[in-house]
Amino acid sequence: MVWCPKYRRPVWVKPVDARLKTIIREVALARRCEIIAREVMPDHVHRLMEGASPYGGHRLLRERKGRSAHTFRQEFPSLATRLPPVWTNSYCVSTVGGSPRSIVQQDSENQNRSER
Repeated sequence: MVWCPKYRRPVWVKPVDARLKTIIREVALARRCEIIAREVMPDHVHRLMEGASPYGGHRLLRERKGRSAHTFRQEFPSLATRLPPVWTNSYCVSTVGGSPRSIVQQDSENQNRSER
């Protein structure tokens, strides 16, 4: 899964990025999904997860975006002025099929290194 803040502004920096990671973890635990890899870049988020949730990836993502937007407005009022809508409507949810988990996880981790 990949999703971005509105206008792809680089807002996911300390301490907001740490709070976003916590929210992602909380929603995954509530929906019984395992987070394999999670990278929060300043202007987008990558996440690789595994779970047999009847919920579906798009619904999990929508829940994360909704919960985080609500939390950010309460805890980081400066974001509300910079980003009236926190997230874009766009996102990418893809399955990895038969690809080995280690390869997909390595690719996700390398994404973070290549964008620094």
